Amino acid sequence: MTSLATVKTNPEPGTSNAIRVMVVDDSAVVRGLVSRWVDEDPDMETVGRFANGQIALSGIVSAAPDVIILDIEMPVMDGMTALPELLKLKPGVKVIMASTLTRKNAEVSLNALSLGATDYIPKPETNRGVTTSQEFRSELLRKVKAMVPGRGGVSRQRTPAVSRPGVPTASGTTAPAVEGAKYQLQAFSPVKPRILAIGSSTGGPQALAKVIEALASATADIPVVITQHMPPTFTAILAEHLSRSSGRTAKEGEDGESVDAGTIYVAPGGFHMKLVKKDSGPVLSIYDGPMVNFCKPAVDPLFESVVRVYGPATLALVLTGMGHDGAVGAKMIADAGGSVIAQDEATSVVWGMPGAAAEAGACAAVLPLEEIGPKASTVLRGGI
Repeated sequence: MTSLATVKTNPEPGTSNAIRVMVVDDSAVVRGLVSRWVDEDPDMETVGRFANGQIALSGIVSAAPDVIILDIEMPVMDGMTALPELLKLKPGVKVIMASTLTRKNAEVSLNALSLGATDYIPKPETNRGVTTSQEFRSELLRKVKAMVPGRGGVSRQRTPAVSRPGVPTASGTTAPAVEGAKYQLQAFSPVKPRILAIGSSTGGPQALAKVIEALASATADIPVVITQHMPPTFTAILAEHLSRSSGRTAKEGEDGESVDAGTIYVAPGGFHMKLVKKDSGPVLSIYDGPMVNFCKPAVDPLFESVVRVYGPATLALVLTGMGHDGAVGAKMIADAGGSVIAQDEATSVVWGMPGAAAEAGACAAVLPLEEIGPKASTVLRGGI
């Protein structure tokens, strides 16, 4: 049994500031390796290692983790079966689903988000791949730290700047002071938007589904372009999910295709997506460039290209996600007279990206997720 289940002796929750991590994987090699990575980081500690979901259920209370790294494919009890039971036993625990990069596992991972998982990470197909992949190690540890901001010596990703009432906006108007606001808001553009651009990361698939569904009727006459931080395979499935949510055509963007009203274009995993102005109208450019903000696809290249084509007729949304990708592009949109709405901290899984956009002074509004769709609909129809 000791090789299938390991719980840290006398964990005593609350006595350490380190982020408490539990690893659930049927591979002893993966359990040992991931645990070693976690324990080598001074901001984290491994508090439990389990070979399948059933054993994890018996050990989660004593392990008392902040974050669970949960494999999908395991004998006895797989990750999807264990997920809701783990969440019942430890409400509020953050769960990162780990799986090899297949279409089936990508679909399962996205479904897991709807059941309460917080994030996902594609795992190399072999133990040797896990052992040698520095990218997998870095991404995994980065995701764990993002799950519990303010713990383990990890500071909050962004601290919004203090509001200064009366600062002129890019459109020449003066943004009103907002009682209790921690950031300066811009005025909404008086120009009716002709495109909607969205950037998101951690927690994004769930947020996108809600926003896109709420915007279904308002986006009939404009194109929607989306960059969600995701690997290949995942983005194609995300597009299918968004198509079902909205009742509109949603697809991965293809290089050189025209940008049509009523269609949702998702940046394909592993590539950047931007818009290029042609005589016939805007077209997509899909390209394999360097990572931007440690991401590919990245939000900034999309936002920067959209505002070059549409100028003040741009509406952008910055949804939940770790890091600061999208803040530079959002500021460019605001400076050109366009409008940016960011998701608020309370409803974000991680308030990195939207917090960075707010701190940059790019936002016309910072709203709870359930208010973003209705507000964006009003703006898209020409209201403010």
